[in-house]
Amino acid sequence: MSRIDECANRVAAAARRSRRTVAVAESLTCGQLSSALGAAPDSAQWLRGAVVAYSADVKRQVLGVPEVPVVSETAARAMAVGVRALLGADVAVAVTGVGGPDPQDGEPAGSVWLAVHAEDGGWARHELFDGGPEDVLRRTVEVALDMVCEAIGEASS
Repeated sequence: MSRIDECANRVAAAARRSRRTVAVAESLTCGQLSSALGAAPDSAQWLRGAVVAYSADVKRQVLGVPEVPVVSETAARAMAVGVRALLGADVAVAVTGVGGPDPQDGEPAGSVWLAVHAEDGGWARHELFDGGPEDVLRRTVEVALDMVCEAIGEASS
C-alpha cells in the first residue's frame, strides 16, 4: 500500500469516527487528491465532492478566489472556504501550486500552497518540494491528506 493510500485510509477512519464530511478544491494535482479520497473506505459516507479548478478563471468564478496570484496563501485559503461552502462540507482542503518544470507567476517549480478550512477556522502552509512534476504532485497529495487528518482531529475534539 502506498503512502497516499495509507493517508487516505487515515482520513476515512477519522471522518467516519468524527462524522465529518470532506470537500476538496484542487488545481495543481488536477484530481489526484480527490481520487485518492474517493478510493478510501466508505468514501460515499463522508466525501462530499471536489472541484478541480485548473484555470484561474474557474478558481475565481466558482471558488471565489480574489484577483491575486493563484499560487498564493490568499488563493489557497479562498479555495478551501469556497469549496466548503459550495459542497456543504465540515472540512475542506485546497491545493494550488507550480508542478514544473517551469516557474509560474514568479513562483518556482515545486512551490505549493495548501489550506484547510473547518467550522472552527482554518490554516494554510507553504511547501517548496524538490524533484520533477510527478514528485511535486505526490508530495502535495500526501501533505494535503495529512492536513485533512489534522483538521478532522481538531474539529472532533
